[in-house]
Amino acid sequence: MKKFLLYTTLFLSALTANAQEPNPFSALRYAMDNTQGTARFRGMSGAFGAVGGDLSAINVNPAGSALFNSNASSMTISVYNNSNKSNYYGGMAKDNTTTFNFNEMGAAFVFHNTKSNSDWKRFTFAINYETTNDFDNDIYVQGINPNRSVSEYFTSFANGFGGLSGIPLSVLQEADYLGLSFADQQAWLGYQAYIFDPVTNTPNNTNYTANVPNNTSFYQTNIVNTSGYNGKLSFNFATDYKDVLFLGFNLNSHFSDFFQYSSLYESNSGPNNLTGNTLHSTVFNNYMHTYGGGFSFSVGAIAKFTKGFRAGFSYESPTWYNLTDELSQDISSRYSDPANVESSIYINPAVVTIYPEYKLETPQKFNGSLTWLFGKNDKKGLISVDYTYKDYSSTKFKPEHDLFFSSVNSLMSSTLRSITSEVRAGFEFKRKQVSYRAGYRFEQSPYEDGKTIGDLHGFSTGIGYDFGFSRLDFAYAYSQREMKNYLLSSFTDAAMITTKTNNFFLTYTFNF
Repeated sequence: MKKFLLYTTLFLSALTANAQEPNPFSALRYAMDNTQGTARFRGMSGAFGAVGGDLSAINVNPAGSALFNSNASSMTISVYNNSNKSNYYGGMAKDNTTTFNFNEMGAAFVFHNTKSNSDWKRFTFAINYETTNDFDNDIYVQGINPNRSVSEYFTSFANGFGGLSGIPLSVLQEADYLGLSFADQQAWLGYQAYIFDPVTNTPNNTNYTANVPNNTSFYQTNIVNTSGYNGKLSFNFATDYKDVLFLGFNLNSHFSDFFQYSSLYESNSGPNNLTGNTLHSTVFNNYMHTYGGGFSFSVGAIAKFTKGFRAGFSYESPTWYNLTDELSQDISSRYSDPANVESSIYINPAVVTIYPEYKLETPQKFNGSLTWLFGKNDKKGLISVDYTYKDYSSTKFKPEHDLFFSSVNSLMSSTLRSITSEVRAGFEFKRKQVSYRAGYRFEQSPYEDGKTIGDLHGFSTGIGYDFGFSRLDFAYAYSQREMKNYLLSSFTDAAMITTKTNNFFLTYTFNF
């Protein structure tokens, strides 16, 4: 029973059984990252694999810290705006979120080798914290569904699915919500809210029918508010060999705190049923909290082939997470009894269910980079291109031999791409104390169908001023992608969400 409860918990987030996530798999919340970084880093769209000399660069290539000439520290603040437009059966809606964050802070300490005849010129130790994903987001969906009602979700749990038997009526009438499995809890909520009724009013009945009117359509709205973050604390070690080869190594500690509130409303204008109860409207609320931590490591190298040409390569291991889910639910409905007397009911178990801790392994990634530096003195610049490869189909829950985890992993293996590319290009030109920057970013969809989450396109621009002992940088970054939003797991049609992000970054870097 515990294994089944954990399996359904994963699908609670993954298959949007109640949470209405844009992704079918909660694993992608951790497998996909969107590093915020310093303003210089974001002004060039993160194309820093062979550039280095920036604290955010160590998250792309750990060897980047070996290109610092002196000790440096930085702190970044950002404004994050997320705008969502939805289309659900022709119903259009939009919502947006704006948040203010401290998203990066760190320092690099450079130790020059005092032995002039040594080939190892310097050693660098750096520590840096960055937000790798900001979950602050609001989605609003509305439309008239001609096919499916919310009642199908609850009725399917009561009748049993996937080889499971139906739930006896006696359980739904007498059992306490706290002592039930996840599937039984969903059925209990539906029965208590008059969303469905038994075919026969006997204790051993396991067959149920929904109370929605026949031959009607359903007006539905869906509110999803999320907050929280994924963060990474990196401990970096790097060295410079003959000023032509730079090597680096990171140990990364990951932190995650994710909150989600979802509220699904449905109403219909159908006539009362000739027999039995009739459901007119319902509101289903869910409050979910996922938290935990993980570990990863990364290695990298940057080589100077000529004074103006560099190449970089880096590898980041999978991140191994330990996560815990907490869930609470409530439901209300308006219905008519067989005598056509209308009533309302609110069911709140006032229970927070804490599910067993589980493990998640996200994909490893490889990065290759090229950088060309040009100009000299007070007029110089660079052009940089990064390519990153990920195998999202390798994402897995553990232990893998577990029957239920194996089923989820097989589904991810067949649904997610095995070859996923990300390309970032950046440009910087410095004239005297002022630097001008621009960048472009493309991230391929992690899904084989390319539609559940679409490709991401983004661009950035920025400017910086060098005071000599310190630097102030500003950047603006824009991105857009489309994704599907399934209101419930029983729905085959999804709302299409167009998400546009506008990020503003301000970084102060101090050399010491």
